[in-house]
Amino acid sequence: MNIPVLLHPHQCFLKGLLRTPFRRYHFILHSRTHLGLGGPCARPSDSLGLPCTKWMLLSNGLKRQLCVQTTLKEHTEGLSDKEQRLVDKLYTGLIQGQRACLAEAITLIESTHHRKKELAQVLLQKVLVYHKEQEQLNKGKPRAFRVGLSGPPGAGKSTFIEYFGKMLTERGHKLSVLAVDPSSCTSGGVGQSEFAVADMVDMFVLLLPPAGGDELQGIKRGIIEMADLVAITKSDGDLVVPARRIQAEYVSALKLLRKRSEVWRPKVVRISSRTGEGIAEMWDKMREFQDLMLASGELTSRRQKQQKIWMWNLIQESVLELFRTHPTVRGQIPLLERKVLSGALSPGLAADLLLKAFKAETNEM
Repeated sequence: MNIPVLLHPHQCFLKGLLRTPFRRYHFILHSRTHLGLGGPCARPSDSLGLPCTKWMLLSNGLKRQLCVQTTLKEHTEGLSDKEQRLVDKLYTGLIQGQRACLAEAITLIESTHHRKKELAQVLLQKVLVYHKEQEQLNKGKPRAFRVGLSGPPGAGKSTFIEYFGKMLTERGHKLSVLAVDPSSCTSGGVGQSEFAVADMVDMFVLLLPPAGGDELQGIKRGIIEMADLVAITKSDGDLVVPARRIQAEYVSALKLLRKRSEVWRPKVVRISSRTGEGIAEMWDKMREFQDLMLASGELTSRRQKQQKIWMWNLIQESVLELFRTHPTVRGQIPLLERKVLSGALSPGLAADLLLKAFKAETNEM
């Protein structure tokens, strides 16, 4: 069987990478973030080479119909021989599991250069087509299980990943891990970025240390609600008793939260990455989750919703960037920001003025 990878939402390539499962690889997400970091920084390509516009004269007037064609032929028409060789090399290396090609592909996808962004989309589309073919051969079932790991600093995420990964590879599984640690020296709370993490994975796992009160004040209720599994770490030695207490508290708390799945009720387990206690049982719970979600169709539905969310997030980021860099708007932003800061202008009026300037210029084009 295949296993997930530990990934983090602040990598610019992440959204594209997550819709690019590699053969016999899974993805788990490792996240340690603070509230000010925001969401993923992935940006869409300015031109995917996809749109095909048709005009149709109907009884109620002229209507515009957008026909999106996603054939690889259209994707690759504008590539030079050198670019085509690069895409082919990376594609072949990715589906064969070559680490060097994976690293090079990540660099390409993270690039903000206009042309490289287009090449990255061509590469991602090729891998997506391959992935769909592999799923069909696998009777429509996903070939990767994506698990997101999150938790506050000191929860023992890195130690858990090491022990958990070794256990899985010893059992013959293949595991991919992407671990990024952008925690702040001033704030280590779990927050906004974890919502982005949960929108990228099949299962969201929250790791918590056997502590409470001030030590867990950064854990937001919304994050707890999104957890499919809560693991109380460091449950060994003198910490066994507090770990049991925290486990009981979260078992009670989860019963009061909104139910996210028709077939799965979030579980709370105790684990120790030092002794290994509970980790095999935790993996059994994760497998149980995967089986139930697959059988019910919820896993497929969750992935489809994520694809839609990613699409609109990318559109919003792209439109905002277009707005900010528009010549007319860009020139007025500093002045209006100063007026808003001084109290001379309301935020709403300033926004209206910028939007009107943008619309006026756009209508003239």
